[in-house]
Amino acid sequence: MSMLRCRIKEDSKVARLAAWKMKSDNIAIVFGRVIHLYGVSRQQFLSDTAWVRHEVCHVKQYREYGFWGFLWLYVADWIRVGYYNNRFERAARLAENNARELDGVEIV
Repeated sequence: MSMLRCRIKEDSKVARLAAWKMKSDNIAIVFGRVIHLYGVSRQQFLSDTAWVRHEVCHVKQYREYGFWGFLWLYVADWIRVGYYNNRFERAARLAENNARELDGVEIV
């Protein structure tokens, strides 16, 4: 498998909106290969390996389903079963403990 390159965008407006929706002081949200952060610095985020693995799992999901395909499936699942029980969130929570999740991943 080829190298997966992810980018981080700090103080993201879209992440700020997500934080408001989720009633959270800090958040990370992924669109494509970009991890958008709000209320947390790049350094703080990268120091939390489980959180990085979680978000990288979402980047991989975008790669698997395509940008619009993933968004469609994610939102449909969220509507059907809620955020926590969404299959993509369940998979990302499992990835938090996967020591190999970041193999072949570069975050720039």
